[in-house]
Amino acid sequence: MKRFSVFLLLVFPFFMSAQEQFSVYFESNKHELTKKQSALLSEWMIANKDSKVVAINGFTDEDGSNVHNDSLSQRRVDFIQTVIVKNSIKIRDDFKTRSFGESHDHSNIKAENRKAVIYYIKAKDLARENEILGIKPAQPVVAEIVPIEEEDMHFPPNATLEEKVALARPGTRIVIKDVFFYKNTFGIMPTSKRAMDELLMVLDRNPKMVIEIQGHICCVDADKRNLSLDRAKQVRRVLEANGISPKRLKVKGFGVSHPKFPIPEANELEALANRRVEIMILSK
Repeated sequence: MKRFSVFLLLVFPFFMSAQEQFSVYFESNKHELTKKQSALLSEWMIANKDSKVVAINGFTDEDGSNVHNDSLSQRRVDFIQTVIVKNSIKIRDDFKTRSFGESHDHSNIKAENRKAVIYYIKAKDLARENEILGIKPAQPVVAEIVPIEEEDMHFPPNATLEEKVALARPGTRIVIKDVFFYKNTFGIMPTSKRAMDELLMVLDRNPKMVIEIQGHICCVDADKRNLSLDRAKQVRRVLEANGISPKRLKVKGFGVSHPKFPIPEANELEALANRRVEIMILSK
């Protein structure tokens, strides 16, 4: 079966509609332009000396064998590319040749199929080149943070929160002592003010620090009401209300999955150690 040959020099074929295009036409079985078509191409190059070519498609009619049409369409692409390069028209480095064969629609008028189509971006739009081509900026690779338990940091005895933060590395978990909640709620008790003020002060003095507030509960088999997360969120609300940017505050609820002591706890001291709020330092 004879094919309608198409060679595509482009790695972003789905964004053609966002680009400008210009076509030149060839005589049957020719890959060089007539004087008239050469003049049209010259006019286009003069008008687009600061534009950038992102693709060139070469087409043939259906006369001849498949192999012949493939070769001819490629020679048409190569010819146009050579002329463009000689005239110092910018062209992207990351295009490649592709053949789509008879899967592409073509005109019933053979002369309309003997062409090369130049896809390009005008100079005024080059600042949006990646956007037009659908190229998204590379996302930075974020290194995984490995949690470090406070006990493993071996902080000096009686070290303050500020002193611990100064010694801590990203991933360090630090218990915020004396943050208390009303039983079975996420309401923070007034007796927690001193601890919350200390945390607020540390965040104020370390404006680049980002933390994850981690909630833990005690004394039950499962956190069915998600109370640990609600408590972490409540701590975040208090910090935000006092001027800390939400971008610096992540939250997570661990329920009873990370106890300091086995559940059920043997006494209230163990329960208190399990029922806690920690911060994990994400960055300093």
